[in-house]
Amino acid sequence: MKIYTLEEYAGKNETPEILFWVGCAGSFDPRAQKITHAVSKILFNAGIQFAILGNEESCTGDPARRSGNEFIFQMMANQNIATLNMYEVKKIVTACPHCFNTIKNEYPALGGNYEVLHHTELIKQLIADKRITIEGGSFSGKTIAYHDSCYLGRVNGIYEAPRDILNALDGSIVEAKRNRQKGFCCGAGGAQVFKEEEEGNSKVNHERVNELLDTKPDIIAANCPYCILMMNDGIKAKEKEGSVMIYDISELIVEANNW
Repeated sequence: MKIYTLEEYAGKNETPEILFWVGCAGSFDPRAQKITHAVSKILFNAGIQFAILGNEESCTGDPARRSGNEFIFQMMANQNIATLNMYEVKKIVTACPHCFNTIKNEYPALGGNYEVLHHTELIKQLIADKRITIEGGSFSGKTIAYHDSCYLGRVNGIYEAPRDILNALDGSIVEAKRNRQKGFCCGAGGAQVFKEEEEGNSKVNHERVNELLDTKPDIIAANCPYCILMMNDGIKAKEKEGSVMIYDISELIVEANNW
């Protein structure tokens, strides 16, 4: 599976169907890189012509804006918008709700207007169009608990696309006590993952993992690399890493199809 950059497509005077925005976590974090591979496999098996920016992609600026540095945000955003507009990008998919929110909702004010999809929205569409199918058997008898990420759920109102995908699997889907509009944060959003924790009685991600573990899951499914990072930390703290697995929804699709 060869993944080309937009620069390589431009060199052939061709335009891909979609740009896959990888994001900082998906580029550099070893766990999140597995999500990047999973999304790429889904796009490849769906027959979608896609490209990445590679070295021309930089941080969207989301952590800078959330932590109060508007100057750095606008500097990063303007650089990315200039690159995207140079390649005349029209459609973007990303596996990171933070990148999704920033490019979709905040870049237009700076001249960056694109159709932006979270990967769960695209996967749901691909299943509906029969561009990909889900083989049965991989999750038979497994209980899957779904965690709503804040930036996909409460910020952008996307709740059903991830659940529709999970319901297409052959496992049993369960909900945490707090879900959808009343979902509970993993503790990473708003640039919190990059700073020291405030004093308190317990860690936010440990609280959330406790809620998910109350559903007695075999698998915890999420849609955000930062949520998965925080869930993994909480599972290790509870010494459950051998019995409860943490997956991005894209990874479940890849495993179900043995890609």
